[in-house]
Amino acid sequence: MRPASAVAVLLALLPAAACTTGPSLENRGEITAPPGDSRHLTIGSAGFTESDLLAQMYALLLDRAGYSTKIISVTNREIYEPALESGQIDVVPEYAATFADWLNAKKNGADAAPAGSPDLAATMKALRALAAPRGLTVLDPGRAVDQNAFAVAGRYAAEHHLKTLSDLGRSGLPVRLAAGDECVQRPYCAPGLKKTYGIRITAVDPKGVGTTQAKQAVQNGRDQMVLTTTTDATLDDFGLVLLADDRHLQNADYLVPVVNRSRAGSEGVRTALSRLNTVLTTADLARLDEQVDSWRRLPEDVARNYLESKDLVPRG
Repeated sequence: MRPASAVAVLLALLPAAACTTGPSLENRGEITAPPGDSRHLTIGSAGFTESDLLAQMYALLLDRAGYSTKIISVTNREIYEPALESGQIDVVPEYAATFADWLNAKKNGADAAPAGSPDLAATMKALRALAAPRGLTVLDPGRAVDQNAFAVAGRYAAEHHLKTLSDLGRSGLPVRLAAGDECVQRPYCAPGLKKTYGIRITAVDPKGVGTTQAKQAVQNGRDQMVLTTTTDATLDDFGLVLLADDRHLQNADYLVPVVNRSRAGSEGVRTALSRLNTVLTTADLARLDEQVDSWRRLPEDVARNYLESKDLVPRG
């Protein structure tokens, strides 16, 4: 459940975020004012484990750099992105390709060609071009990426000598895929697996993305593969292994901090948050997610322990 204080802040945020607090995007000129450096910053979390962990780490790093921070949980991007533009939220953790596509659809319509791609440099260029006119600055991505990923049973992989999705395509094996309903149409799911890898997807079993049910279906042999994510730390519990996306079907959903330029676009904020980039890996993030989801530890405790272990904040 969301903390009461966060709910109160969110309720206060809703009407303000719904109205226009400045000129429309179409009427904004080139942004030439120097980046702001407010000493009191609000960090937004999208309300799921990984976002909560990143928000906590951002807060701890900024606190150490001399900023005063608070965290609010806003689970809907349609709410928190306008609040980020208006300065009611100053910093949010985002995913490069997903956020690029979201901003692109907001500007050019739902049918616009995707702005995100498997190419990180191209994705970042597109994302920054979309974010800048909205008064947003996208900081540098780190090493951690949370992408769609596909897993099979370890014994199945060993039996058929599978390490990559290309291996599976070459095998010609029929594959029943446990995933969400939308996988039937999404270009990065069943259609992409067929087109890019030649995998024989015979059916999509609608059990959700990385759910316990979906993983159990692969574990017991009902399905041969499951759609999950690169930060899923529970695969070992089900005897599952990831197959490498060796032809780069998935988009570059690297973690990136996005800030309101007029309040948090300073070098101080950039330097504080960039300290995470050199240490946090995809595997690290999976382990941190696991500590919260499986071990029932608090995100703030997990975040602090991780940063202390990397000497990024003083030990308490």
